[in-house]
Amino acid sequence: MCGIALIVSGIRIDLSPSTLFQSPNPEPLVTVSVDDLKAALRRRGPDSLGSKKVILQYNKNLNSVEDRELVCEVIEDAEIENDQSYLQNCSNGKAGNYNQLGNIGELQFIGATLQLRGLNPIIQPFVDSYGNVLIYNGEIFGGIHVESDRNDGEVLMQTLANCCSCGSNGHTGPCSVAGHGCNSVPNVFSTIKGPWAIIYWQESSRTLWFGRDAFGRRSLVVHWPTVKDSRFLLSSVSPFSSVYQSSDFEVENGTHHNFWEELSCGIYSLSMDASKLHGYLAGEVKKHEWGNAMLSELIKWERVSFNPKPDELHGSLNETLEGQRHRHPASSDIVTFESGPDQTMVSLPAHNVLSALRKSVILRASQYRIFEAVRCYSRQEEHVPVAVLFSGGLDSMILSALLDECLDPSYGIDLLNVSFDGQSAPDRISAKAGVKELRRIAPLRRWKLVEIDSDLSKLTLEMKHVMSLINPANTYMDLNIGVALWLAASGDGWVSERPGNNSDEDQQRLRYKSEARIVLVGSGADEQCAGYGRHRTKYRCGGWHGLNEEMKLDVQRIWKRNMGRDDRCIADNGKEARFPFLDEDVIKVLLDIPLWEVTNLDQPSGTGDKKILREVARMLGLHEAAVLPKRAIQVCVTLSCFYLSQLCIPEPWIGWIL
Repeated sequence: MCGIALIVSGIRIDLSPSTLFQSPNPEPLVTVSVDDLKAALRRRGPDSLGSKKVILQYNKNLNSVEDRELVCEVIEDAEIENDQSYLQNCSNGKAGNYNQLGNIGELQFIGATLQLRGLNPIIQPFVDSYGNVLIYNGEIFGGIHVESDRNDGEVLMQTLANCCSCGSNGHTGPCSVAGHGCNSVPNVFSTIKGPWAIIYWQESSRTLWFGRDAFGRRSLVVHWPTVKDSRFLLSSVSPFSSVYQSSDFEVENGTHHNFWEELSCGIYSLSMDASKLHGYLAGEVKKHEWGNAMLSELIKWERVSFNPKPDELHGSLNETLEGQRHRHPASSDIVTFESGPDQTMVSLPAHNVLSALRKSVILRASQYRIFEAVRCYSRQEEHVPVAVLFSGGLDSMILSALLDECLDPSYGIDLLNVSFDGQSAPDRISAKAGVKELRRIAPLRRWKLVEIDSDLSKLTLEMKHVMSLINPANTYMDLNIGVALWLAASGDGWVSERPGNNSDEDQQRLRYKSEARIVLVGSGADEQCAGYGRHRTKYRCGGWHGLNEEMKLDVQRIWKRNMGRDDRCIADNGKEARFPFLDEDVIKVLLDIPLWEVTNLDQPSGTGDKKILREVARMLGLHEAAVLPKRAIQVCVTLSCFYLSQLCIPEPWIGWIL
């Protein structure tokens, strides 16, 4: 996980209708400084922090406006101790040849790194010999080959350096290097399998490229230029000052204008064209199409089949692998799964989902992808490289069992569980039951249930901080979920250990802080497998078509409602969130399965909802978890009332909000 930010100043930016955000409400008076951004980003990337500036000017001595040419220079941030005096010297001709150049524009790149890959330490921003600049927050799990000892950011920089200028605003005509092994920047971005947010300066085309992956698994917020603040800003997270200076936290009702907004998923460019300057540095923002056909299909989220015929529905609900084996005796893909003394008979689609999920977890937990040079352990058996946000529910149980299969047996696994109500919280009860089942199927693994208890009376000191993390989200539900995620990802809690072989009653509760830098999260499972209560309501009212449309809406808006917020809250602890259920191949496998094989909402909760994942759980030997009903992330009404009282919300409003 990394933190990245960009500050563009001194450039008049033309926003196309597809990118321009217009609000009828007055914008807040907010001042965001470089130091504010660096402080917020450093929490996400504790290993290194760097900054570079690209200085842009044009030659004002040329006679024709059309002949004017941009002059660019990459400068170390430390070389400019005082921005104001530097700009003044440039305008007065006291900074080298700058007296022959016109108005100055500046792009400042800031990168903070949590390094998890590569043998050698790296510092962002990446700068190559051509003058290209890259800041990158993501993981390449496929699409671009990355050797086991390489850092994927460095590999991405080398790949982008070979790109042509096609796709930039100033490019016209066909690609001049087509067929010569070159690629365009949008195509490279589209090729990446995995989460990413990228900001890249392409020197050859004088173009700034930026964007985030198709499902928004990495946060990137934007401030478009306004009258009060003409800068163009991008950042992984909103600094604390953005919330501190703005108006009180309020219910999202359409009347609030935020300084920041979530950048919509996609690929964007900001091109500077010297021939159109007319005395100013100017740029135009453009949004580009994805260059990957499979990715475009996943974004459309068109399921292969969602409206069953009566005989198809009856057959799918009753057919097992044994029945399929009778109909297709030559098929080598049909297997019977052993789980303890029992044989588990499941559908072939569930087998395909399990295979895709297992591959997804392997990619996200492979040890060669975890950077160890900055960390030393006296004993390897103490090392816990990967943790799971753990409620003991179906999704986190599946991820934990798969992680056990994929992770070296010498490592422990931390199960991070947060409670606002001590040992009596539903999530704490289910978590304790869940870890017992995991110990039953994997007795040799060192499982640690990290019990993170929160005292409501102490949360007031952290409230503003979490509000800055969830920003631009601004509902109380976002705040509740954000606090739960932020506390859980901290890994700071208690573990219970049994001295010797004593019983559970003799357990000792010891203070413990998880050092795992990677956290697996079950986001995306409910959206894709109909796990929410509203899915059952839609099915009752609109049948299979209504259910399919609701699930499609959930997946297509997950970037705005969930992913940015969740990424920011988890990453603030110096941890990287990884989402196995949102792997591109997992999404494709689920879309290729008829909807009635994925869920059956005619059956009661705990049976038909997320039906296919319950089959996966049984294949993993998780028979108790396979029948657990869906329960939302730990959110407490007492917690909500406490927050609202601290914000001086009148008591009649509290009941309406909750």
